[in-house]
Amino acid sequence: MSTEALTADRIASARARLQGVAHLTPVLRSHLLDDRYGVTLGLKAENLQRAGAFKFRGAYNLVSQLSERGKSRGVVTASSGNHGQAVALAAHMTGLAAHLVVPSDASAAKVAAAEAYGATVERVGPKSAERLQRAEALAAQHGWDYVPPYDHPEVLAGQATVGLEILSQVPDVDAILVPVGGGGLISGIATAVKATRPAVRVIGVEPEGSAAAFLSRQAGRRLAIPAGITIADGLRTVVPGELTFPIIERLVDDLVTVSDAAIVRALTLLLTHVKTLVEPSGAAAAAYAWQSPSPLAGAKVVAVLSGGNIDAAVLAQLLSA
Repeated sequence: MSTEALTADRIASARARLQGVAHLTPVLRSHLLDDRYGVTLGLKAENLQRAGAFKFRGAYNLVSQLSERGKSRGVVTASSGNHGQAVALAAHMTGLAAHLVVPSDASAAKVAAAEAYGATVERVGPKSAERLQRAEALAAQHGWDYVPPYDHPEVLAGQATVGLEILSQVPDVDAILVPVGGGGLISGIATAVKATRPAVRVIGVEPEGSAAAFLSRQAGRRLAIPAGITIADGLRTVVPGELTFPIIERLVDDLVTVSDAAIVRALTLLLTHVKTLVEPSGAAAAAYAWQSPSPLAGAKVVAVLSGGNIDAAVLAQLLSA
């Protein structure tokens, strides 16, 4: 699929479709933390988005179109959590049935939320390939539409609206930090931002224990890596997307990594100083900015807090540690 499928017109249509449906999430600040780390950091609070993560934007943009065509019997996806939850909500809102294939260790909070939206949930093995195979088989068997977590232009167009909002809310931004899993969020943001503000740096942040995009860029091609070990489960990807990686290579200025310890520290700072709850994946971008010394000292930066869905028991364990 060509990277040109993610066009300015497609992104504009997604923005119109999401108007009044997705939340216009705020950009939060902590002047105390700005002073401590020497960076002016805005925090794009997608943890406050519907279904608790940016994933709602892309899921709704695609699912609503499937519903409008009147030919869909339902939707199915393979997801470790936030995407599945977003698909479940989008399907509920548009009158479609939703079936989710999740890993055996999927977050109980995310599964419960998806079921509350009316989705049926099936647990299949630890490997993403198993879940994808099962989801595609169900789609073929029942005539359902498969909703990919990132490798679809309509999903990317929905995620791109985050970038448009950042430019509107922080027009003098110097750099945007984006957590990277499969690459859907950063591909969308980079496409939207570079089209009008090419000087704005777009930087992808991955956990050290699961850095598929970072290693793929070093190799100059998409690499399949062993399943990583990181607390940032939403960023645990074994290979960058077929559609997203070429966009990352073309438009993303830099890819960096952060430790799990830095992620936990950022999560704690967000809770105690910014008074906002994020999941570990959602804290990765802020973790990169909040280092001593900050690699972005003196710059005006926005970090995307990509999601806020975390089990209470996991949160308590992280904070106590």
